[in-house]
Amino acid sequence: MIVFAAANTAAFGGLDGFLGTRASVGMDVVLVGLWLLLPVLGWSIALVRRGHYTAHKRLQLLIVGALLAAIVVFEIDVRLVSDWKIRARPSPWWPGGVLAMLGVHLVFAISTFGLLAWVVWEALRRFPVPPARGAHGPRHRRFARLAALDLVLTAITGTAFYWLAFVAS
Repeated sequence: MIVFAAANTAAFGGLDGFLGTRASVGMDVVLVGLWLLLPVLGWSIALVRRGHYTAHKRLQLLIVGALLAAIVVFEIDVRLVSDWKIRARPSPWWPGGVLAMLGVHLVFAISTFGLLAWVVWEALRRFPVPPARGAHGPRHRRFARLAALDLVLTAITGTAFYWLAFVAS
């Protein structure tokens, strides 16, 4: 069961999340935000397939901006507000399983960040304004598909980490 009594999380310090787990508000924001971005990503891909390049560009910039905001919220939360390790200690998976899953998640999260930064940077440099088909399209599609898959795997591994650290008891 995901819901815990508020008294259970009061001992952890920081700001408790809104999902009713041991997680902090920053962890909850990042988890929910990441899953909310995936349908936006799907919508953006559907738009570009129909030739709506400007809308695709805007949605992709929105996704990247939201991911950067989530990273900032997360870093402020875990470095200045809440100690995620204290919140994860009650897990039966602490420390081995939690830290191993965090390592797997970080592989995908870091590679996603790098791939998205590269795909967006190249798109902004190589596609015309307003956006239209171009010679860069096939390369962009290849790396964008890889970045999209990486983002989905980031969400899946992030959810697994979240569950192991803050839900399992």
